[in-house]
Amino acid sequence: MNVEESEYAVNNERQEHEPILIIGGNGKTGRRVAQRLTEQGFPVRIASRSGNPSFDWNNKASWKPVLEGVGAVYITYYPDLAIPGAADAVGAFAKLAVENDVKRLVLLSGRGEEEAQRSEKALQETGADWTILRSSWFAQNFSEHFLLEPVLRGMIALPVGDVKEPFIDVEDIADVAVAALTDTKHVGQIYELSGPRALTFAEVTEEIAKTSGRDIRYKSISTEQFISELQKQGLPEDIISLMEELFTKVLDGRNSHVANGVQRALGRDPRDFSDYARSASATGVWDAGK
Repeated sequence: MNVEESEYAVNNERQEHEPILIIGGNGKTGRRVAQRLTEQGFPVRIASRSGNPSFDWNNKASWKPVLEGVGAVYITYYPDLAIPGAADAVGAFAKLAVENDVKRLVLLSGRGEEEAQRSEKALQETGADWTILRSSWFAQNFSEHFLLEPVLRGMIALPVGDVKEPFIDVEDIADVAVAALTDTKHVGQIYELSGPRALTFAEVTEEIAKTSGRDIRYKSISTEQFISELQKQGLPEDIISLMEELFTKVLDGRNSHVANGVQRALGRDPRDFSDYARSASATGVWDAGK
């Protein structure tokens, strides 16, 4: 066995016995990644503000304790890598991880987001064994996040016209993340993750309505109307700015093409939006008020 093979064996054994840190382990992708790793016999440590030890992106003193003794990290940044300061935070955390002999880092990023790519670059420059997952819009936003309430009200109103988006099922993201965290062949890879077909928000609304049996309609509104509605809901200004950025800049058609990241990473096709809609509907999440 040569030196390179010996180092690989040591690192592989180290990962098998040391916990994998999941930042945002209670989030849409994080909790699925944690569940899969646990089912495969990998020890997991959840990093969150309510965890022990606690973790907070805004408190650097909380970073090192969660890194102690871990073999790899799945990094998600809340609320989004488009937030000002995200790249500095991700870069500083990745540098700290490498300095503490934690080199395997997998970052959840976003397709077509310039600020997200700054975070990617900051991660890459630390010398980590990195993998980057550039994801399309989550299908689960309609069942587990801010678009669930509009679905239940029967009206989805957004400042998006006929632009198409190949929505990705977060189950696929979790599968790719687990593969990247546990197999060295994914080191140094950037995977663009999308669903198998691009849909407009109106088409998505129609699919959800058909699957759920609800009367749901889509309405394209102006950016001003959208911001006004967010303000009425009392959302913080930084979140409103983020939403404006995502809906008016990122959703401009730059990501309408289907990507092959799931196929490259897993050797299979991603789940279609209709598959997601059937699974979500079966949980009863869209039944309220029917």
